[in-house]
Parts: sequence; C-alpha cells; structure tokens
Amino acid sequence: MGKLGGNPSAGYNRTKSIAPKTDPHHVYGTFPEGNNSPYDMVEIIKCIVDDSEFDEFKMEYGKTILCGYARVDGWAVGIVANQRLNIKNKKGELQIGGVIYNDSADKAARFIMNCNQKKIPLVFLQDVTGFMVGSRSEHAGIIKDGAKMVNAVANSVVPKITIVIGNSYGAGNYAMCGKAYDPRLIYAWPSAKIAVMGGSQAAKVLLQIQEASLKSKGEVITQEKEDELLKEITDRYNSQTTPYYAASRLWVDGIIDPLETRKVISMGIEAANQSPIEKQFNVGILQT
Repeated sequence: MGKLGGNPSAGYNRTKSIAPKTDPHHVYGTFPEGNNSPYDMVEIIKCIVDDSEFDEFKMEYGKTILCGYARVDGWAVGIVANQRLNIKNKKGELQIGGVIYNDSADKAARFIMNCNQKKIPLVFLQDVTGFMVGSRSEHAGIIKDGAKMVNAVANSVVPKITIVIGNSYGAGNYAMCGKAYDPRLIYAWPSAKIAVMGGSQAAKVLLQIQEASLKSKGEVITQEKEDELLKEITDRYNSQTTPYYAASRLWVDGIIDPLETRKVISMGIEAANQSPIEKQFNVGILQT
C-alpha cells in the first residue's frame, strides 16, 4: 500500500505554517457573552490566521462585511466575515454591525468571484442578523445586491468552509454560505445561534399569532396571560436556536471549541485538495 501512486490534487496553494502572532486564547476575551455586544471581528481573525496577517479587500467600503486574503496552517484562503462593530459609512449614516447592507453585499460578491477566479478556498465566519430592510435600502437596491452575493456563493466551485461563531439569522445564513449552499464543512462554536430571526422578535410575532387564535375562540387575554405566553414562547424558541439543536438535526456538522477553528479549516482544505475542480465557475450575467 505504501507504494501506491498519489491521486491528482486540486492544487490549492500552501506554504509553511506559521502560528498566529495573537495568542489564540485571546478569542475567549474578544467574543462577547450573549452575542449582543459589538466587537471587532478582525481581532477574531488574527487569532486564527498565520502570523495574524489579514490582507483586507476594499477596507473602506461595505464595512459590515470583512473580506480579505490570509493563510491558515499554510493554506491560502479568502475570508468573508461579518463585522459586528457599528460603523458610519462615507455618507455619515450609522450601519449596524452584523447586518448586510447594499455595499457590503456588493463587495462580498466581487470578492467571492475573485477567489473563484484565483482558485483560492473560501472561509465564511458567520455572525449575521440578516439583510438590511426598509424603503431606503430597497430603493438603493438591496434585493439586487443581495441576489448578486447569493448567486456568487451558490455558484462557487472552490471549497467553502463555514464557521458559525455567533448569530446566523434569516437570509444572512444563506448569503454567508449556510448549510443549504453546500459548504464542504460547516461547524459551530458553542456561542452560535441559528434561526429565522432573533428570539425576542420571533417570540413577539408568534405571540401575536397565538393571541389572535385565542381571541377568535372568545378567550380574554389578560396582561398576566400575555406575559405567561410570551415567556413560554421565548423559552421554547431560544432552546431551538442553540448549536446543539442545530447539530442534532445536521444543520451543522458539529460543535467545536473556538481554539479548534484553525485545525478544522486546515483539515477541510487538505481533504478538499484531493478533489480537483471539474465544474467551471459561471455566475451568468449580473446586474451592476
């Protein structure tokens, strides 16, 4: 068996592995408890990539998504990550961290296409609450830009590895290469939350539906009854957004310690390197 010839490889670029300059344990103090506070995703990335070097793509544009080139255990990767800091854009408008805006989606789509053209594997770090909604965003073309990003993700031919580190809500899960978009590996940190929307928002919607059903049957809803229903719905919904619930239903491949992120990404690319790309990258014609 030791004399068998090797199989053809995909040829992804790898150099000598260099440990991150930033202590990987720093990730524990950077990521906020409860997923509700802003933090700098760049600090998380520096705990994962070789020599803590992250060559950012279009740094001053579309700041709620970070895109850039790096190496993980020597492997060249393109990283697409949600930025959770609240940032003002060039127009002075406040952009809420974790939300995908027009410019963010446009930047990410271009970067994903670049990585496919350069044969660089993609790593997605998810902490996303969804796409920005509202008349202003719709007039600016959020549907068009969001569709470009989803198109680029769906048609990617390079290996895609997804790590859900925080929130993964709504269409943001799709755009950031959730399970439906066939990543080679998708793992979650214990801090991950996967759902259609956040717990408090979903609970209020479900409460309104349940109240309407009870009122149609002639029941009177007191404030005490409403509070009781809200707590019951919130507790049930929160229990179904945990990574353990997701892993038990194969929405993610498993749950990992944040310190294992680097190893999992490296192993995933090493395995994918044994499967040469046969399909041509083609996203068709995109509206600009």
